[in-house]
Amino acid sequence: MTSAKRKSRGLTVHFRTEWQLYALLIIPMAFVLLFKFGPMAGLIIAFKDYKIARGFWGSDWAGFQEFQKLFAHRDFWPALRNTLLLNSLDLALGFPMPILLALALNEARIKWLKRTTQTLLYLPHFLSWVVIGALAYQLFGLGNGMLNNLLEQSGGARIPFLQEDRHWLASYVVIGVWQSMGWGTIIYLAAISGINPELYEAAIVDGAGRLRRIISVTLPCIRSTIVVLLIMNLGRIMGGSFERIYALQNVATTEFTTTIPVLVYRWGIQGNNVSRATAMGLFQSVIGLLLVLVTDRFAKRLGEDGLL
Repeated sequence: MTSAKRKSRGLTVHFRTEWQLYALLIIPMAFVLLFKFGPMAGLIIAFKDYKIARGFWGSDWAGFQEFQKLFAHRDFWPALRNTLLLNSLDLALGFPMPILLALALNEARIKWLKRTTQTLLYLPHFLSWVVIGALAYQLFGLGNGMLNNLLEQSGGARIPFLQEDRHWLASYVVIGVWQSMGWGTIIYLAAISGINPELYEAAIVDGAGRLRRIISVTLPCIRSTIVVLLIMNLGRIMGGSFERIYALQNVATTEFTTTIPVLVYRWGIQGNNVSRATAMGLFQSVIGLLLVLVTDRFAKRLGEDGLL
């Protein structure tokens, strides 16, 4: 019997014995195919002069005409700059924070304090950006914000946290880090909990203190988790949160609030230019995919486990 036949027979036997596990995959696979891959057929709109009345197939072909108009539009390059700026700041400040918090919580010896802090850090992840935006204006508003009221009562000057472009940019990043750091902290704590305790015992025998154990044991053991999350974050560097910007923007701050997701909404929903909005979304997704592939390949060359 050839190796190909033996392999085919082995797969058949395996499928017969483990068919229950494969049956469990039917619903999630159907969900992915229907709601993830199915809508990809709509990408054809980017290459057509799409008219709702004519539908996908009835609209005239436009080729790369919408992409040419997209790159020549006056709002495209500012939106690209703002998208890269906001997401790069999020990556630079928001990515290390969960790692530091996870390391600090792992070293905490008071269990109730550790659990309480972990819960408080994780709760903002479940809040809608509409709620967070309302809270932000209640706390940081220039007119009646709680923090500015305290500053004024203590003899200081009011600070336009959300009413001036540069201050808005700093507030946007800080609020985003606060909202997202709990989720990453949970992931890193889970990775730290899987580290073999014997490694710490060996480090203690060698005379390593807490800082040395973190540097020599904890960080190397969670390096693969750090790399995977870094790759995923780099894949989103061309996207960003539409809800976050719309919840925090106002008429006084317009320099940094025009991003790629915002343009997709303005052109596709408000302006009814579905073809251009789809072209913008496709451009965003392709660049994000390329960033993921390049980062994944780079990580594998360094000897780390990638995504693919």
